[in-house]
Amino acid sequence: MCPELSSRLLCLLGILLLAACAGNRPIVPITDESTPQRYPESEYRTVAAGDTLYSIAWEAGRDYRDLAKWNSIRPPYIVRRGQKIRLFPPSYQKKSVDGGYRLVVAGDTLYSIAADVGVHYRQLAEWNKIRQPYVIKPGQRLRITKPDELATATRQRSTKSPSQPKTRAKAPLRTTAIGPWVWPTDGPILARFTPNGANKGLDIGGKRGQPVRAAAAGEVVYRGSGLRGYGQLIIVKHNGEFLSAYAHCDRIYAEEGDVIKVGQKIAAMGGSDTDGVKLHFEIRYRGSPVDPLKYLPRR
Repeated sequence: MCPELSSRLLCLLGILLLAACAGNRPIVPITDESTPQRYPESEYRTVAAGDTLYSIAWEAGRDYRDLAKWNSIRPPYIVRRGQKIRLFPPSYQKKSVDGGYRLVVAGDTLYSIAADVGVHYRQLAEWNKIRQPYVIKPGQRLRITKPDELATATRQRSTKSPSQPKTRAKAPLRTTAIGPWVWPTDGPILARFTPNGANKGLDIGGKRGQPVRAAAAGEVVYRGSGLRGYGQLIIVKHNGEFLSAYAHCDRIYAEEGDVIKVGQKIAAMGGSDTDGVKLHFEIRYRGSPVDPLKYLPRR
């Protein structure tokens, strides 16, 4: 066999081996690309085309009722393009109080106080032993500096404020006033809820076009693609406290204002604004993300 022919055969054999290896690569689950819930960086948000009060509250990590109260907006909570929406309570101040502590006033949230004093909301939660959904109450005294940074004199003051009662509310589990929840689609769980991470819901795998169903009865309060990282999105209001969201849809079959039934087909699964076909599903209680697996029936 001539050297030239032998070289060609070796090259062809190498190509075939590479192709075989590539075909045996393990399948890596896709991960959620949606932006984590964040406290607002600005005191106001200007309403853009397609925005609703619910979508603005969702993006800012707020309860829509708080935004309505702070902006004197009454039901049905209509906002106009160009309108400035206050994301913090009117009592918002650029200073801390009481030697490393902050007294919670009406309208405050853990997120607004964190933004106010320039620390991450997770640090405030850790310093004050507050767990999700991070509920705080007027009159509560929050530590706003790292514990070991407080002055010794402050820690040893003879006159101490009375300890605050434990008022942290927990979201009800499994069933609520809206009735039992159902799975929004069929398929494997690709990523789970992470309380202190980027994923504020569940990622469920499937095929493009497969049905996406309402997890509970309610009203569609937002549909569109204005929230970065969510793609084609639907937000459903179930009652005054619970909302759910369905992201990365290929098609949406429900309109804003539609009243929908539990299990009703509202969209088709897709891969809009993400790295693969999946449904990103969230439940929020009073504006804070909660683990959907605590509400959905066990498979």
